[in-house]
Amino acid sequence: MSQKNILHMLTPLKHVSPFDVNMGLDAGYDAVVPYEEVELSEVGDLVQDAIFSRPPKWGVSTGIFIGGDDAVLALEMIDKAKAALVPPFGANIFADPAGSFTTAAAMVACVEKVLKDKKGRSLDGLQIAVFGATGVVGYCAAVIAALEGAKVTMVGYSGLARVEERARQINERFGVMVDIADGSTRDKNTAAVHEAEVVFAAAKAGVRVLDASQLAEAPKLLAAADVNAVPPSGIEGIDVFDNGKLIGATQALGVGALAIGNVKYQTESGLFRRMIEADKPQVLDFRDAFELARTLVPASS
Repeated sequence: MSQKNILHMLTPLKHVSPFDVNMGLDAGYDAVVPYEEVELSEVGDLVQDAIFSRPPKWGVSTGIFIGGDDAVLALEMIDKAKAALVPPFGANIFADPAGSFTTAAAMVACVEKVLKDKKGRSLDGLQIAVFGATGVVGYCAAVIAALEGAKVTMVGYSGLARVEERARQINERFGVMVDIADGSTRDKNTAAVHEAEVVFAAAKAGVRVLDASQLAEAPKLLAAADVNAVPPSGIEGIDVFDNGKLIGATQALGVGALAIGNVKYQTESGLFRRMIEADKPQVLDFRDAFELARTLVPASS
């Protein structure tokens, strides 16, 4: 019997992501098998079916990938998958819903590198405003930055209710506090960045979050990152290829979507390879993605 590296891809959505399928196969998996419209209650049974069909020593050759488009649900699915493991039977578990865990990790790592190289600053103690904070990328970026000691404010484009719930979830799950701000109008968005030293823009593609005149109202701004590659940019003055270039007439440094995307791609591929090469089962989420992304960020330009 020959040992194969098999990746089981679980998603609560109608389809698994073709992006993730390609990434898994290109990273070296022999087979990728999709499981679609998976409910949280079904995760445990699927995981146990996967692990009990193979000798315990082959556990590292069995991968469970969790997709979808909801960061909190993906974390809950990780918990269910871990709880289903029965030693000595094991498996690798990795979540990256909508690519958000690796994208957020790449965004924060790129900004961290730019700040270190050009401003001599770390994330610790920085005032960071996150736009698109209730989405998967914004949520993860907020958690990563808060865990690194930043003072994070999650800005809600539809008011305070949704970001308030996300902030509560972050505190309960990760033990860190984040602030919230109402970003439901242009004036409120402008007010939200007035004290910000860093801005993460992770709103919907093609939506401009901040324009040049609003950036001019942020005198403390050191850097801003925009993950939106669809015109118009999320932040005016940031090109998709920027990696530490000044934003317009400001003294703030911009990081664009494709600069982030390059690190994101390497991070996701690297985590798949880590599972394939592991000598014991791994459980990977955005914290592991950030740890790896930090090693992959090129010098700022």
